[in-house]
Order: sequence, then C-alpha cells, then structure tokens
Amino acid sequence: MSNVDQTTKMDPASGPDARAEVGGPILLFFLVGFALSLIVGWVIFPKLLYSHKKQPVDYNHQLHMEMDEIEDCSSCHYFREDGSFSGAPKLAQCIDCHDEILSDTENELVFYEQYVQKEREIPWLIYSKQPPCVYFSHVAHVKMGKMDCVTCHGHIGESTSLPVYQQNRISLYSRDIWGHNIAGIATNTWDRMKMDDCARCHVREGVRQGSVQTLKGGCFVCHH
Repeated sequence: MSNVDQTTKMDPASGPDARAEVGGPILLFFLVGFALSLIVGWVIFPKLLYSHKKQPVDYNHQLHMEMDEIEDCSSCHYFREDGSFSGAPKLAQCIDCHDEILSDTENELVFYEQYVQKEREIPWLIYSKQPPCVYFSHVAHVKMGKMDCVTCHGHIGESTSLPVYQQNRISLYSRDIWGHNIAGIATNTWDRMKMDDCARCHVREGVRQGSVQTLKGGCFVCHH
C-alpha cells in the first residue's frame, strides 16, 4: 500500500465521523432555509400582497334580517324581470326604510348624513366581483339550480358586521375570490370561489350546456 493510501486511511478527517460532522450543519441549514421560505411565502407575502379596506358603511345583516319587512336575501338582493341579478342594494332601496335617522349610532349617522341626505350611492366594495371575462349567472344557480345563497356566500345573513375587504395589490380583486388559505385548503363551500371548485360542483351535479358538459369542456359558458 502506498504512503498516500496509508495517510488517507489513517486520517480521521476523511472518515464517517468527519462526514457526519459536515452533513449535520448542511442539513440544519437546509431545514432552517426551508422553514423560513414557508414563513415568507405563506405568512409574510400574503400580508404584503393584500391591502385591508373597510366598507363605507358597516352593515348589520342580522339586525335587518330580524325586521318584518325583510323576508330573506331576495328582499335586498333581488332578480329583475329579465332574470338579471341586482347585486348590492341601491340607495333607493335603503331609503324605503331610512328616509329619516333611525338610531343615534355612529354607523347610522354616517349613512344618513353622507349618503341619504346627499343622495349619493354607497360605493360598496364587492367581495365576489369577477374579472370582465367571467360571466356568472345568479339566476341559473339560484332559480334553476335551486342553490342556497349560503353555498357561495356563507352565513353572511347572520353577521353583525361586514368583514374587512382584502384587495390584491396586483390584480385589485378581492381575496375572497381565491380563498384566504394560500394552500388552497377549503373547509366550507364558501371559503373560496376558484375555477376548480366550480368545475367539481358542475361535474358532480351533471350540469350540461347543450351537448357539452360545462367546465369539463364547455369553458366558454362562463368565460368569454
């Protein structure tokens, strides 16, 4: 055996223990880097990506749902004669009841003084606003599909305050469309409104547009 081979064999720095000593810090460095990447990507980045905005008026759904004048969601969010959906209520609907101040709360005073008296429409921030290339038919889902509003909008009718509107700084759309969980995990049907969720429901219900099953080949039913 040569002197070089003997030296290498006898050198402790080249043995298994030495390799373990080197591998330990490398593994630790990898794990720490991986953990930091998850924190930055899943926690810090979403906080920076979304701006938080309050609605111009904090609406109490529960309070209004308890009124005799309101039967259900359609009392304020109704379908027009042509089947189109009215969406967020217009000031004219609110004035039917709010032609005068009904309470001394700050929210009521802001609503009356800033909008009713000045005859200004309330610039509601729409959580479910879709891009212009997407057409969502409420009448097809609610009237024809017999879907409950809760399926997509959750138990908003039981809320006493409106949630904070989280706006994507890049796309300018609401976070509610994509879901609050960056991993895409949804516990409830209303946790997000992504294409995959629509597709699964359409396929499960066997929805068809003519001879084409929608969202499994008929993408242009909703996207144009």
